Amino acid sequence: MFKPLLGYCLFVLFLHPLATHATSFLDQPNPWPDIRKQRISELLPNAMQAANVDLWLGVCRENNNDPLADHIGCENAGSTTAYLFYLEQNKFHSLVFSPIGEATALAEQKIHDKVIAVPRGDSALKMAVDFILNKPFKRIAVNSSSSNAQADGLSYSQRMTLESLLGDKYSQRLVSAEELVYEWLSIKLPAEVEIMTHAAALTAKWQIEAYQQIIPGKTTDADVAKFLKRKMAEHGVTDAWAPEQNPNVNSGPDRGHSHSTNKVIMPGDVIQTDFGIRVFDRWVTDIQRFAYVLKPGETKPPKDIQYYWESGRDGGFAAFNAMKPGVTGFDVDAAQSEVMKRTGSEYVMWSTGHPVGYVAHDTGPNLGGSRAKMVRPAAHKKLKAGMTFAFDGFHAWKRPDGTTKTISVEEMVVITDDGARYLIPPQQELVLVPLVAK
Repeated sequence: MFKPLLGYCLFVLFLHPLATHATSFLDQPNPWPDIRKQRISELLPNAMQAANVDLWLGVCRENNNDPLADHIGCENAGSTTAYLFYLEQNKFHSLVFSPIGEATALAEQKIHDKVIAVPRGDSALKMAVDFILNKPFKRIAVNSSSSNAQADGLSYSQRMTLESLLGDKYSQRLVSAEELVYEWLSIKLPAEVEIMTHAAALTAKWQIEAYQQIIPGKTTDADVAKFLKRKMAEHGVTDAWAPEQNPNVNSGPDRGHSHSTNKVIMPGDVIQTDFGIRVFDRWVTDIQRFAYVLKPGETKPPKDIQYYWESGRDGGFAAFNAMKPGVTGFDVDAAQSEVMKRTGSEYVMWSTGHPVGYVAHDTGPNLGGSRAKMVRPAAHKKLKAGMTFAFDGFHAWKRPDGTTKTISVEEMVVITDDGARYLIPPQQELVLVPLVAK
């Protein structure tokens, strides 16, 4: 249950200039088609070189398409279509063998250097293989991966068909595209970072507005979540992850990734809101904001809650200060872990952070490992300029009932040439929810 905006909060709510222009930002034409072309022409050649790949072969089809279909321009594929990206004599080329029914429209988009129309009844994959067999490609990347779902789009039957067409000699040259996809997706163009900055400003702004609606003793976690869902609907944006778990509003003990419940928000509660939006059906945000519900007679959080908050916030600052090109995700996690140890935090199972961009948990280095029994390989990957992350500042403590509560204030950053830059100003103080007089 909500009341009109309280207009009272001791947290200084930044009015990021981008957040004040939400309508113009969201009403502009979808920038993805132009950005996609730029990503293919400028970033993909670098990714192929970094992954030591001569040719990347993508296979698309309708109804069960590759996860990267709309990244390479084959979201409208009907029958099987073959996409070839290759390096030859230090030049980058893109070539598509498309069924004739889709070839004209694909060529008109001018995404690729050349689109060859495949006559009805002929095999696009066979024509692509014939092209490959006449080239000295040594390492041919295909979308098969046991570790990255975004690089695992080639089905078993497609793989068998491909190997049959290639023959033993060329089949031995097939390698996983996971490293290429990693190098390509992990870097965002400046225009993409700007879009994510706009979206992050809205995400945080709406969370503060949601906190301003709370009536302690009446409003439930689910009510706060519904308010945010209405904001999304009003502005035509969608969920950054599973709709049932976005947003996750939790005024009780830790629940991990979960849905918001009908728990009533009470004085003394620390409220976590984990919320993300998807804009232009492409780019996502992942931001957490924390609030404290004042008890009768309180004008600020009690000392223990303030300590927990500052400890978590400062852990996030330590992680932020550790971020720069050349360091590993493990190093970033270790920087926060030192703060957690010093401030007496309970154990926290989650990594400090993760890449964010096209999905909430995107491809790129994992900011974790220093507190884990098993370290993910991605935690040993080095940060590079242009990578974007969501990361948390952690502090966990035991509640009187024995359950655990964790501060995990989550911010978004982009890696720059000499460090990191917040997309929007980070949360500095707890949002204070006042006790409403009856």
